[in-house]
Parts: sequence; structure tokens; C-alpha cells
Amino acid sequence: MTDIQKSEDTPAGLFRLRDFRFYISGRFLGTLGMLIQSVAVGWQVYDITESPLALGYVGLAQFLPIVLLTLPAGDIADRVDRRIIVAGAGLLEAAAAGWLILLTLTHSGDVTWFYAALALFGCARAFMAPAARSFVPLLVTARQLPRAIAVSSSTFQVAVITGPAIGGGLYLFGPVFVYAVCAALFMTVALAFLAIRTRPPVQPHAPATSAFTRVTAGIAYMRRTPIVLGAISLDLFAVLLGGAVALLPIYARDILHVGPEGLGLMRSAPAIRLSSDCRKISG
Repeated sequence: MTDIQKSEDTPAGLFRLRDFRFYISGRFLGTLGMLIQSVAVGWQVYDITESPLALGYVGLAQFLPIVLLTLPAGDIADRVDRRIIVAGAGLLEAAAAGWLILLTLTHSGDVTWFYAALALFGCARAFMAPAARSFVPLLVTARQLPRAIAVSSSTFQVAVITGPAIGGGLYLFGPVFVYAVCAALFMTVALAFLAIRTRPPVQPHAPATSAFTRVTAGIAYMRRTPIVLGAISLDLFAVLLGGAVALLPIYARDILHVGPEGLGLMRSAPAIRLSSDCRKISG
């Protein structure tokens, strides 16, 4: 392997690839915006309602659209330019943030409208996830792929750790400011993916294959592959049980009295611990 090839496999070499830079930047900013917004919404809804049940509905409003739309969204990602899907989803996320700004400015005490805005955000996330996550193999060579996946994963983890803490700090300027920052981040994500020149391959339409068959093909594959089914099931339960962090505004405001900035740090703590555990395992 030549010195040039070795340099291309380093993180610095990967960031010399124009499309990879746009991809990593878009994914980082999108994750950052999502977590900043989650801290602000949780604090604001609990401040309005003082109800733990309302905090549960905040997560449910975002989770249900993802459950219902993930399978068809994956099929669409194979048949439509994924750059357009991610850009459109980013604009929907920005629209949801704008909706939250409007609700805040009108001093709406009806949290049902907050749930509606979050449901719109959940729909956007459902379409963005399968389209965005499949980009990396299209942007780098096979030799660069392991390093590129590691860089992408590390970038995502940095956003997961810093996003809640930043959200808590920004909330000191008010929820309108936080949602405006999130809207700007989501629009930047849309622009970043539109700037990617790599065109993902689009599968041709097969008249003999029904939409239902295409959508359920992944389920059939998991049933035939126990190791994949086990891994996905484990991740599913981890996500469901990890939803307990939605109740942290109660502890931050009523028990610890640390304010939104403390809530942000509390939301960041599990990600820091998980990152530390992963380093120990890999070491």
C-alpha cells in the first residue's frame, strides 16, 4: 500500500472527500438539533402541565410515527434519490421547530398542539433515518469503509453527548431561541445533503413485486437470520427501557432544583457513560 493510499484511510484523508464532509456535517448537525430540541420540549411541556404523563406523551408523539412509517420509508429510500428524501425531511423538521416557536409565542397552554408538532417531527425522522444511514458506502471506497463508519459513529456519539448539554444552556435564553437554533440546524442539514454530488442508485420498479412484499422483505430476512433478529431485538428493548430519561425534567426541576441547564447535563450523562463503556470493551 502506497503512502498516498495510507493517508486516504486516515480520518484527515476522509475529510478531504467533499461529499463525505457534507454527509458528516449534516448528520452531526441533525443529531445535535434533535437532542437540543428534546431537552427544550421536555422542560417546556413539564413547565406547562407539571404532569409526568405529559412527558410520556412527548416521547409517544415522536415514537408512533417512526414505528408506523419506518418500513415504507425504507422502501421509498430504495426508489427515490436519498438526498432529496433527507433534504425534505430536514425541511419538515425545521417546520416542526417553527411550529413550536409559534406555539410558544402565542403562549398556548394546550399541549395537544405540542404533541402534533412532535408527531410531524417524528414523521420526518422516520423518512430521514433509512435514507441517511445508507450513504457512507456510496461516498468512500471499500478500503476506506471501516474507517469511515468509525468516524461517522464517533461523530454521532459526540453529538449525542454535547447536544443535551447545549440545549440546556440555550434554554436560559428562552424556548423561542432554542427552537430557532434547531430550525436553522435542520435547514442546514437539508442544504448539506443537497450539496452532495454522489447519486445513490435507485432500484428500478418491478411490476411483479408488490409494495407489501418489498416492505416485509426485511422482516422475512430477520426471521431467517437469528443473529440479526437477536441484535435488533436487543436494541429495541434498550430503546424502550431507555425512554425513562424523558422523566428527567421532574428530577431537574422539582427534586434537584438545577434548572434547564442541569437537565441538559443530566441528559448527557448516560451518553458519556455509554461511550466510556464502549471504549473499555473495545480496549
